[in-house]
Amino acid sequence: MALHRRIAGALLGAALLGAAPAGAQDAQRVVFPGSVQQGAMVVGKVPPGSTVRYGERNLRVSSYGTVVLGASRDERGPLQLTVTRPDGSRVDAEVAVSRRDWPLQRVDGVPPRTVNPPPAVAERIAREQAAVTAARTRDDNRTDFASAFIWPVEGRISGRFGNARVYNGQPGAGHSGMDIAAPTGTPVKAPAAGIVTFANDDLYVTGGTLIVDHGFGISSNFLHLSRVDVKVGQRVEQGQVIAAVGSTGRSTGPHLHWGMNWFDVRIDPLLVLERKP
Repeated sequence: MALHRRIAGALLGAALLGAAPAGAQDAQRVVFPGSVQQGAMVVGKVPPGSTVRYGERNLRVSSYGTVVLGASRDERGPLQLTVTRPDGSRVDAEVAVSRRDWPLQRVDGVPPRTVNPPPAVAERIAREQAAVTAARTRDDNRTDFASAFIWPVEGRISGRFGNARVYNGQPGAGHSGMDIAAPTGTPVKAPAAGIVTFANDDLYVTGGTLIVDHGFGISSNFLHLSRVDVKVGQRVEQGQVIAAVGSTGRSTGPHLHWGMNWFDVRIDPLLVLERKP
């Protein structure tokens, strides 16, 4: 019996010596959520040094293997990614996308000129939108997005991301962010650290407008501001006052519109707030 135990122990020891250490196995893992909602910021973990392909884009990978992408309002899924590890082995990852209901929201009393602008104004709007779009193309190697986000202002949610909207009886696009009702002049705080990539106090549709880039294509935009307190190129820290609530541009009352993007994909700030890093 003792002999049998010695033999079994020797075999087990040999097996353990031949197996890869647990730490090495963990380092090779590819981890993405099994399912996300439409409008989600999707964070995954891959071996550092991997190449991650999603559609036509190679995703940036942090030094510790974090990657991020966005699932749009209308994404049907599944999100399909290809991960090539540093050793050349390949893993295909798939993330299911659950659909959400998008209630209709009617917004009356909007300045008519912002709903049906004349040609000259329409040209101005197009120029301004092009500048905003350009600011969202950045792909900085910063992981400010990976921290837990905070509310930029406290208040009632008066407009939710994704809701189909009708302005003055005229159908518009789905709401691109979250509206938080608050008095004019209420300080707006950075929900996460980042770099200011756009700041203008007088865009035609969105009024005072500010964009803070959180790295890897993730950015926050703040609209209808009464005041902008920071400049392009400035780094801001989480909780820093960056602007003030207003009712400029296409607005019917004081509130903060907080939108988020992964490059040109709009994501839901409320889901980002609920995410546990």
